Amino acid sequence: MRSALLLTLSLLGTSLCSAQAPAPVPSPSNARPTLAPAPEAAIEKRTERIQIEDTGSRIDELRIGGETKSITVQPKGSLPAYDVQPVSGERSWKILGF
Repeated sequence: MRSALLLTLSLLGTSLCSAQAPAPVPSPSNARPTLAPAPEAAIEKRTERIQIEDTGSRIDELRIGGETKSITVQPKGSLPAYDVQPVSGERSWKILGF
């Protein structure tokens, strides 16, 4: 009777140990490739064209993804239009625009 009890306990212990064994690691040939997240460039950004006009000039601004890309100022009258650099605020005129 005592040997039957020892046999039962040893079988129970063996089955518990095998249940705790880690899962086998898949080999590289069986591994599925994971998809990388899309790069930021692939995300479509909102484009806004803002036009403000008053008695002295008309200002056209282009924003892409909330960031100002270009500013064009067209003064009223015979003065030429000019561009303003968004970062530095520097002005540049188009002399011979084609």
